[in-house]
Amino acid sequence: MSPSIQEQGMNPAGKSYRSVIAIVGDLVRVRVPVPAAGDTPQVRLGDLAVLTEPDGSGSRLAQVMDIRDERVSLQVLDSTKGLSTAASVTFLGHPMQVSYSGNVLGRVFNGRGTPIDGGPSLEFDARIDIAGPTVNPMRRVLASRMIRTNVPMIDLFNSLVESQKIPVFSVSGEPYNRFLARIGTQADADILVFGGMGLGFDDYWLFRKTFEDNGTFARTLMFVNLASDSIVERLLVPDMALAVAERFAVEEGKRVLVLLTDMTAYADALKEIGIANERVPSNRGYMGDLYSQLARRYEKACDFAKGGSVTILAVTTMPGNDVSHPVPDNTGYITEGQFYLHNGQLDPFGSLSRLKQFVIGKQTREDHGQVMNTMIRFYSAAVEAEQKQAMAFDLNPYDQQLLKYGQLFRQHFMALEVDMPLEQALDLGWQIMADCFEPEQLLMKSELVKKYLPARRESAEA
Repeated sequence: MSPSIQEQGMNPAGKSYRSVIAIVGDLVRVRVPVPAAGDTPQVRLGDLAVLTEPDGSGSRLAQVMDIRDERVSLQVLDSTKGLSTAASVTFLGHPMQVSYSGNVLGRVFNGRGTPIDGGPSLEFDARIDIAGPTVNPMRRVLASRMIRTNVPMIDLFNSLVESQKIPVFSVSGEPYNRFLARIGTQADADILVFGGMGLGFDDYWLFRKTFEDNGTFARTLMFVNLASDSIVERLLVPDMALAVAERFAVEEGKRVLVLLTDMTAYADALKEIGIANERVPSNRGYMGDLYSQLARRYEKACDFAKGGSVTILAVTTMPGNDVSHPVPDNTGYITEGQFYLHNGQLDPFGSLSRLKQFVIGKQTREDHGQVMNTMIRFYSAAVEAEQKQAMAFDLNPYDQQLLKYGQLFRQHFMALEVDMPLEQALDLGWQIMADCFEPEQLLMKSELVKKYLPARRESAEA
């Protein structure tokens, strides 16, 4: 029996069935008697099963994906190649489980919770069920603490707040994975949980190397599903990551940041398995329960009344840069804002954090809100001035000020490699505004202008 099956706790006394109806791809259909009224169901959605050849060899782990009367569909985690219709099916009576202990930190697991880093086995460590219910609202408290990332386009303009669930909307070809890895190493969280779905090996190695090189790997655990791995494992990765994150937050009071990439790959796996189960697709081939499937995962973000917090930052790629695509469209209704990453920059207009008002000016400096609003107002005007310049309109002196400001804003704030604490970003914002505008042009509170606005410098370089 493979280590993954042993770790999932196969029960030899469980009832077995030799009633395989069909094997289609990695899907196995089995006939299981419907329980009588009042009896406990022998099979539940999400439960695990073990398929064993008649001679006792070739055990394979599978998960229940669909139940229709007597017909139960199992998604085999390993290939069904060579599997016989005479195989027996034993239901384990529990869903997929994942190791939870202090030993999981600094480890890398695959999509079935098995270590793949060459480290010691965790077979005898405690295990917890994945895909449990979301937290009772009575156990939640209102978000009120900021997670600093040292990315000024986040910290200054769209603050990330503990217990927030927020996606990074992007397109293929953008450096979203590198950006996500950087946030993971710089965010002031106690524990980092990473979940990768459908990753190429280069992307997986980028995350692992970044965490190791920046000294955060010892407080990080990774669940990785590569593009060549089983598609059903892709569906398990977010649940495993979130189950462990929730336990660290509840039982140990840790502030946990969960990084997920890419939720569109997760949704595509849902679609593929739904079609294999002969379900009727809805919008663009995705199943009708796409919203609820995404919401079940995102709603794991929580600030616990007695404990720590779970914050979720997840990449969602938009095919064709189409924000109306079902995955980003449904995600936008669930999450509390979004970060738009395109052209190698975070878009200050498309990005939004709906929880930032809970920390700006409360946990941050008194001038934070005024600086944020004024700088975005000037940058919006700078974009309009650039359009006038591109169309060969005459520019007035104020337009020239805006053009100078727009160039400095992009250089010192929007570039993804910019790395500075929030207070330094606020001071730099004041300096750039001082270099580009007169005090009366700022339209800010006079007491803040007197306190924070520095003298104009000879050079425009900050």
